[in-house]
Amino acid sequence: MRRAPLLLALLLLVLAGCTTRPEPTDPKPTGPKPTAGRWQPQPGLAWQWQLSGRLDPTVDVPVYDIDGFENPKSAVADLHHRGRKLICYISTGAWEDFRPDAAKFPKGVLGRGNGWDGERWLDIRRTDVLGPLMAKRMDMCRDKGFQAVEPDNMDGYANRTGFPLTAADQLRYNRLIARLAHDRGLAVGLKNDLDQIPQLVGDFDFAVNEQCAQYDECEALTPFIHAGKAVFHVEYELLTSDFCPQSRRLKLSSMLKKYDLGVWRRAC
Repeated sequence: MRRAPLLLALLLLVLAGCTTRPEPTDPKPTGPKPTAGRWQPQPGLAWQWQLSGRLDPTVDVPVYDIDGFENPKSAVADLHHRGRKLICYISTGAWEDFRPDAAKFPKGVLGRGNGWDGERWLDIRRTDVLGPLMAKRMDMCRDKGFQAVEPDNMDGYANRTGFPLTAADQLRYNRLIARLAHDRGLAVGLKNDLDQIPQLVGDFDFAVNEQCAQYDECEALTPFIHAGKAVFHVEYELLTSDFCPQSRRLKLSSMLKKYDLGVWRRAC
């Protein structure tokens, strides 16, 4: 009877030897991790901003900011061939009656005029309506070959829009716009909205500003510079000697333009 434990032990050893060992797991890839590949404009880059008139592709600067609707894919491709990076101008905070998608905006989201003919502020609280519409505009920018988006009218909460917009509403909407751009591999710039730069500098890849020198506000843009992100800046009513020394000190990408934002420019 004492042989039973010995026989049982021998049987267990035989079974253990027949058991199939689990296959080792596949090794993890050792190559570089994929990245979004999104363009990140650096401080000090020269640029051209042209939103009216026949597009002049010959300005010798590395960055062009042009209208997304009015410029065909071929114009974008031509500028790429010339070695330019392209920013797609669209309005995300105001309705424009001259855009091909104007009829898709319900009347309930249209507010007061914003000072430009044919334009009205949008109720940015209605992200259920505006989100899909802005996503299609971002698709247009991406499909035409732009690297980035300049979404305009991003500070409605600080204006008389006809809606009781709050700073929190604006932050929520601006972050939505940034996310829509990033989801499509596009860099995105914060347009004006100086008071919310501390909260939004991490969400945006660069800034676009009008007249910070005239209103003594350029220092407010330095969080972008400190983060290694470009600030594309224009003045309309000053002399270059009035603002260029400060722009160079702050590393802003500054130039003098006319209000129509045609071809003419005078860079610092």
